[in-house]
Order: sequence, then structure tokens, then C-alpha cells
Amino acid sequence: MMAESFHKKALARELRSALSKDEALAEANRCLFCYDAPCMRACPTHIDVPLFIRQIATSNPGGAARTILSANILGASCARVCPTEVLCEGACVLEDQHKPIQIGPLQRFATDHAMAVKQKILTPGTPKAGSVGIIGAGPAGLSCAAELLKLGYQSVIYEAAERPGGLNTYGVAQYKMTPEVAQAEVDWLIEAGVTIRCGVTVGKDVSLSELESRHDAIFIGVGMGAIPGIQIDGESLPGVWDGLDFIAALKSGEREIFELLRGARVAVIGGGNTAIDVVTQASRAGAGKVWLLYRRGREQMSAYPHELELAKDAGVELVLHAVPHRVLGPSRGPSPRLSRVSGLELGRKLPDGGERLETLPADLVIRATGQKGAKLTAELPVRTDGGKVVADSNGRTSNPRYFAAGDCVSGGQEVVNAVAEGQRAARTIADEVLGKLGGAR
Repeated sequence: MMAESFHKKALARELRSALSKDEALAEANRCLFCYDAPCMRACPTHIDVPLFIRQIATSNPGGAARTILSANILGASCARVCPTEVLCEGACVLEDQHKPIQIGPLQRFATDHAMAVKQKILTPGTPKAGSVGIIGAGPAGLSCAAELLKLGYQSVIYEAAERPGGLNTYGVAQYKMTPEVAQAEVDWLIEAGVTIRCGVTVGKDVSLSELESRHDAIFIGVGMGAIPGIQIDGESLPGVWDGLDFIAALKSGEREIFELLRGARVAVIGGGNTAIDVVTQASRAGAGKVWLLYRRGREQMSAYPHELELAKDAGVELVLHAVPHRVLGPSRGPSPRLSRVSGLELGRKLPDGGERLETLPADLVIRATGQKGAKLTAELPVRTDGGKVVADSNGRTSNPRYFAAGDCVSGGQEVVNAVAEGQRAARTIADEVLGKLGGAR
């Protein structure tokens, strides 16, 4: 019980600590406040980085938060989960000296201040006629709703899960961001007047035709679906997990999951950033041994190098050129959800093109190999391709009443990309649908 409590407390803390006031002031005063700043251009939501850093430098964190959140309503999340090393910080002119400004931590400092003092963030525009039904309360949907609100338009978000936030709530590893941050951002929208209906599955609890009758336009922000099977024997055994389900279970704080994980040997299959989240989270939550298995070489992995270093620092062993063949049974445990498998058989590619069979003594096997399209996508009256909605850069689909953005279109990018795409779609909806209705509400 003490070990379980320790690991829960460890997960309650984000890995990267916040800057103190003195640290933030010192870092802000290193900024050159560039004209036509490359860091601003590198941000998909084009936050005015020099301005918000200058506001921090002049002891105005509230103003800095407003600058950030007016451009990106999920700025607190992005301060934690954005790959700043390849976005704003990677574009910093001081990068050449290997000392770029810590833009992400400064952004977190300002937005943490806004959350702590319960700062009012969103100001609705002059009310106008027109309504939008938004399917999905993830980053794209929340961003779309916030932008519509600023333009004066009402929206209702329909979310199948019990809590809003999408992957920010359920799918981002807790060592990066706690659920409380995602909830604080949602609260800003609710306090400003956005309606979110959770536990409502479109196509089941409410039909698409009902949404069309209630709203002038529909925005699709459903993200992607579950992680598909990898077509090997034994993958349906208890003890084999979907990576996103695993992260969600840990974030829920279920005591039994920590007991299952304590001392367990965990094999995670995948080479992207979700796989990195899973292995790092498993190691921090009490696993005895964690392997990351990838079928090709390091140069083919889509995970960011800095993320992989985090995993290695957590004790994760990277196993390259490893192809899973079979999950070994029988499963053992008090219930299917709390069971362990007997091992994982895999093939290791040899330089001569052959393969050597090995068996890992894995207790848990976790798939983190990318997501398939959301189930609802196939039911939508829009063109789709490979499980994704086909939409242009402004969110237009093949149906003039339907717009889409975020992972359901891109197949999976960063939170900040989904925010930017949701904003653009909202402006397109306002210009091409709602603006033609005319009149104030």
C-alpha cells in the first residue's frame, strides 16, 4: 500500500517543475524581444511571444496570460505538452548559442497565474443570430467554441465521455499534465457561456438529423478512435492493453491498476510519442521493467528525440528491429482487467535479413501503434478517406453545413495544431454560414 501511495503521489506531480517568480523574471529578461519574431511565426496559433514575455518581465503575469490565451485558449496545456524544442524554442534566435529562451515554462508561469487567481479570460462578442453544434470536446472542438464565442455566436458541444477535454483529459500522460489543468481550461469556456453536454454520444443519444435541425452548422472534432490490433496470436488475452486506455486508467487513479503495475514487466509496442508516453508513465507508476519495442531502427521512429531521452532517463530499455509474433498465455489474475500474460514472443531482425526468435518475460503487453478513425466518422454525411474526414485548411468538408478540424482530419498532430485548425474553422463557419443569417440574437 505504501508503494502504491508513493507512485500515485509521483503521478500527481508533473515531471517538469514550474518556474518560480524570480526564475521567470530572470528568464524573461534574457529575451531580445525580436521584431518579426521567429518564435511567433513558429507557433501554429501565432501567440505574440515577445509581448507576453515582456509582460512577465514587467511583473504583469495576468497581462501575459491574456496575451497567450486570447491566441490559444488551451495555452496552459500547450505550455506543458507542446514540443517547444521543434516549434517556438527551436526557432529562437538564441538557439544558435544553445540557450533558447524557455518559452514553454514562461507560458506555463503566466497561465498558472491565471488559473491560481481565477482570472476571467474569454469575453463574448456582441450576440449574433446563429448556432453551431460541435461534436467532440477535445482541443479542436473547444478552440472552435471559444472562437465562435468571441465572434458572438452560440455553440453547444456534444461529448461522449463523462468529462470534456479529449486527449488532454484522458490521453496525455500525467507526468506531462494533470487533469486539473485540462479542467481549468474547460472552466474558462463554461464560465464565458459555452454549453458542454457530456455523456452524449452523437448517433446514439442524439442523431445527426437532430443536430441539423437544432443548429445552422455542424463542426466535427471527434479526434481519432482506438488503437487497432496488430494481428498477432494472443493479442485478445487479458493483460494486453490499448495504450490510450492504459494512460486513462492511470489518470483515473484506480487503485487496482497500480497494484497490477507494481513490479510488473511491461512490453510496449510502438515508436511514436504515444508509445513514449506509455513507457515513461508505466516506469514512473511502479513497473519493475519496461521495454519499448520498435520494428525498425531509431531513425525511423516518429517520437521526438527529447521524448525518447525522457523515457531512457526513466529506465526504459529500447529494443529495435523487434517484431512481435505472439502473446503467450495463460493469463493470470483475479479479473480480465487485472490479469497478466505469460510472455511475448518476438522476432529480432538480423543483419543478413534473417530473424532470431526471442521471448520476453512480459507480464503486460501494451499496443501504442497509432489510432484508427473514430467510429462516428463512417456515419457522417461527408467525404472520408482512410478513416479520416476530408477537409481543407479552413475546415470545409464536402458538405456545406459540416466543418471539421483536428486529429479526425490530420490523423494525429499536436494539441496546438488542433487549436489553430479549430479557430480557422470557426472563422470560416462565421463567414460562410452564420454571417449570411444576419441580425443580432
